[in-house]
Amino acid sequence: MSPAGTMGKLRAALHYGADAVYLGLTGFSLRAKAGNFTLDTLRDAITLVHEANKRAYVTINIFPHNTDIAPIEGHITALNDLHPDAVIVSDIGVFDMIKTFAPEIPIHVSTQANITNYRSARMWERLGAKRLVLSRELTIDEIRRIRDAVSIELECFVHGSICLSYSGRCYLSSFLANRGANKGLCTNSCRWSYQLVEEKRPGESMPVYEDNRGAYILSPRDLCMVEHLDKLAGAGVDSFKIEGRTKGINYVSGVTKIYRDAIDALAAAPLNSAWLKELEMFSNRGFTTGMYFGRHPDSDYSYDETHAPATYAIAGVVKGVTGSTATVLLKGNLAVGDEVAFLSTAAHNGSYIINELRDAEGQISGIAHNEDIVFMEVPEGVKKNDIIRRRV
Repeated sequence: MSPAGTMGKLRAALHYGADAVYLGLTGFSLRAKAGNFTLDTLRDAITLVHEANKRAYVTINIFPHNTDIAPIEGHITALNDLHPDAVIVSDIGVFDMIKTFAPEIPIHVSTQANITNYRSARMWERLGAKRLVLSRELTIDEIRRIRDAVSIELECFVHGSICLSYSGRCYLSSFLANRGANKGLCTNSCRWSYQLVEEKRPGESMPVYEDNRGAYILSPRDLCMVEHLDKLAGAGVDSFKIEGRTKGINYVSGVTKIYRDAIDALAAAPLNSAWLKELEMFSNRGFTTGMYFGRHPDSDYSYDETHAPATYAIAGVVKGVTGSTATVLLKGNLAVGDEVAFLSTAAHNGSYIINELRDAEGQISGIAHNEDIVFMEVPEGVKKNDIIRRRV
């Protein structure tokens, strides 16, 4: 399952092999800054997903207060006409509203519901949940125990940012920036640089942990389980979830493709070392396996020398291919002589030098700009919706 913060990211996720996407409206989702969808564009998105024979799950996973109830009821009622494959909720009151106003829509229980034991899992199953998104604080052995206790589907996160707080229930952003993470407005305050000030030495700050980027005492590394999907599958996990509705199309495309390849190879081949190398191309805080094998080591809570910025950025999206010529929507400036790489489902990922760019009138352009439509020769195997990347 891949994140779909916008229609462009949704198309990328489907193109690169996602079986399902999760998406939401700004007012009802814990990723209110993801771009998200209006009710009309949500309808278009679900239609697009179903035409691809994939699944669309709508998030209503905020922790609502009284003033949120009426708008959520209206949203749930409207979903009856959109036919999502499930709704993802964290609050039992929202769960009850779906049962009341949209009883035909399956319900998935969010990781924010903090399911950490088999008794909780059994309770949600009795209430009628179809899938449980398990807490990120579980070990693989604990997941296996829950699997033995219930018959419904289990899902867990396998890649992406990890929230410092327990199951994402964070107050730090509320206190420091007056933006509630539990209402979808997290400012990622745990990623900021902090220094320690002793009471009797005002103005004299001391680094808690420092490298050339500052001190990041609250910032966990990113989850990466690409090397251990077989263990999660063996524990009975039905769905592997990628975090990142606020990440870019480059991230969604590349991470989805790698996990698609890794899942397809589970029963047929050993780990491909190229998968981890590819994942490291995207901006990351270093990788960790989270708590799946026990508690985090202390080093998982700071930036260190393994932190890496993105080495490639998106340069364009292929809108169509005729023969060896592609129509490309640029996502940045591009010039003749630039070296690019194509992230293709046909597995053509080598570098390529641009020898010629043409505009809509067929004129040769030395340089083209962001959002321009250009025509260029491409290697064999490049297809519509492939992305073009260039080294940063």
